[in-house]
Amino acid sequence: MKDEVPNLKDYDQTLRDEAAEPSLEVPQGEPTSKTQIIAIYGKGGIGKSFTLANLSHMMAEMGKRVLLIGCDPKSDTTSLLFGGKACPTIIETSAKKKIAGEEVKIGDVCFKRGGVFAMELGGPEVGRGCGGRGIIHGFELLEKLGFHDWDFDYVLLDFLGDVVCGGFGLPIARDMAQKVILVGSNDLQSLYVANNVCSAVEYFRKMGGNVGVAGLVINKDDGTGEAQAFADAVDIPILASIPADDDLRKKSANYQIVGTADGPWGALFAELADNVSDAPPVRPQPLNQDELLELFDGSDTGAGVVLDPATDADMRGKNAKPKVSLEVIYDDA
Repeated sequence: MKDEVPNLKDYDQTLRDEAAEPSLEVPQGEPTSKTQIIAIYGKGGIGKSFTLANLSHMMAEMGKRVLLIGCDPKSDTTSLLFGGKACPTIIETSAKKKIAGEEVKIGDVCFKRGGVFAMELGGPEVGRGCGGRGIIHGFELLEKLGFHDWDFDYVLLDFLGDVVCGGFGLPIARDMAQKVILVGSNDLQSLYVANNVCSAVEYFRKMGGNVGVAGLVINKDDGTGEAQAFADAVDIPILASIPADDDLRKKSANYQIVGTADGPWGALFAELADNVSDAPPVRPQPLNQDELLELFDGSDTGAGVVLDPATDADMRGKNAKPKVSLEVIYDDA
């Protein structure tokens, strides 16, 4: 029997229905007072997964019960923790179990290493769904698996900061986390993303939300100072400064954990763990675009550029022709 070819009209309507669904409706329970739920945000490739994998490992070494949840469709949060090995995502596993008529069990999606419990929400294939909606679906499943009954000291959520749709803003918009950690470097694009997240936090605080920013982790710090200046300007603390070091780069590329007391970087991540634990959720003061640009040398950001308005003739190009004026001009009396 030949496989049935999907009806494209039905598929198109499915995507439209998905897009039309309220982006923030997810079952919400009360977290235990003991558990700190912390969301980490930053530009793609800035080092969120590197920071969280090593932070979670160090926290576990310090005797804490830690759950690490990857909320990035790339599903790379746990790769470093598991030595490069990809673990089955919640969305992928849920789809397979549904086809087989089975229920998802915790052992299907949650795995352990070095005392850290970790899982990936995952996301849809390219062009086949909304990543934000995938995040919401993943949390719906976590609710069914008993998320708010689990016994952890820390739940760390790794979110992609470049994306601003509802699903990725879930922890901030729905008070699912107590605080947010930002990861950035001394470059305009990563600090632009960090500032956007600060703006989101401030917006939802005005709407009655309670999530605050615990602080900024400077990754690949080359000492030029822009990230420190940003933190000072938005009034958030620096939780750690991870240097631009070749040893760190190589170990990260080879999926090696450096957040351990047995290595030379243990003290740095132990201090980060303490700072993350103790930092209160503060209300940031996000910058406007001009204020953000002022943190950088003008020669690097195009200072002095003036907006030159285009004309109708510019737009028409070779098709531009003089128009006959209908204006009545009177001779001087």
